[in-house]
Amino acid sequence: MSVITRVPEPNIWHEICKEIAGQRPPFREEDTSSVLTDYKDYDPALHHPVFFGKMHERIESDADPFAEIDVAKSHPSCVGYSFTQKPPKSPSPPPPPPPNKDTCTAREYLEHYVLPVLLPALEAMLRQAKTEKCFERKRTKFNALDFITEYLYRRNPQYTDRGETDLWSIPFVQEWLKEHPRPPLPLSLIWTEEEAALIIQSYWRGYLVRRVPEIQELRQWQKEWQEENRGIQTRVSDFWDKQMPDWDKPTPTTSKTNMETEEDLPPAVQSPTPAAQSPTPAVQSPTPAAQSPTPAAQSPTPPQ
Repeated sequence: MSVITRVPEPNIWHEICKEIAGQRPPFREEDTSSVLTDYKDYDPALHHPVFFGKMHERIESDADPFAEIDVAKSHPSCVGYSFTQKPPKSPSPPPPPPPNKDTCTAREYLEHYVLPVLLPALEAMLRQAKTEKCFERKRTKFNALDFITEYLYRRNPQYTDRGETDLWSIPFVQEWLKEHPRPPLPLSLIWTEEEAALIIQSYWRGYLVRRVPEIQELRQWQKEWQEENRGIQTRVSDFWDKQMPDWDKPTPTTSKTNMETEEDLPPAVQSPTPAAQSPTPAVQSPTPAAQSPTPAAQSPTPPQ
C-alpha cells in the first residue's frame, strides 16, 4: 500500500545559512564525543552539568562502584566514569598573505578583498530580516540594501568616527535622495503590531460607545443644532444691513468735506458744568495804591 507523504517546503532562511556555513573552514576537534569547554555552548537540555567540558569514558568493573562512593566528595552521577580535562585547542595556522590587488585574478580578488567584508554584512542582514519577519510576510518596511549600506559605512576600517551614523546622515545617500526622492511608506508598514493593535482597539471602543442610544440621541441633537446655526454670522450681518442700509454713508446734513475736516481737528475737551459767574462786580479799592511820601534815599557819595 502506497503512502502519500507531504514533503515540507524548503525554507530560504535555512538554505542561506547552510550555504554560508559551508563556506566557512571546518572546525577541528580532538574529541568528537565531548562538547566544547566554552560555557557559552552549554545547553541544559543536551548536556549534564557534571560532564560538561570534560572528557569522560565509562569504565566496566566487577566490584560494585556504589559501595565506596562518598557523596561529600563526588557526585553520584560520576560513578563508573573516568574524567580528564580536555586538551587546549591547537592554534590555527596563520592565513596565507593576500595576493596583490593589481595582479591577482578576479576570483582571488573576490575571495580575499570582497567576500571577507561582504559576507558578515550579508549574515547580519539575514538576521535582521528574520527579526523584521521578512520570511513570514510579503511586505515589510525592511530594506536589505539600506541595511547593507549602513552596515558597511559604519564598519569601514579606515574611519573610526562612524559608529553612530545612520543611513539618512550619510553624505552620498543625501545627495542621491535629493535627485531621487522616495515616496513615504504606508502606515501599515510603519506601525508595529502593538501600535496597530492599540489603534484598532481604540476605534472599536469608540464604536461601542457610539452605539449607546443616549449617545446617538446626543449626536443627532448636535447635528441638528449645527445645521440650524450654520452661517449665523452671515445672517446677523444681513439683518443689520437691512435695518441700517446707509450706516456707512454720511448723513444728509453733513458734507463729506466737513466730515474730513472734523476728523483732522483734535477733539475739544469741555467741562461738564459751566463756569460759575460772580453775581456782583469785583470790589475795587477806594483809594489808589499807597505811594511812598518821600523819594528813596540816595547814597551821599557815589560808590568807588
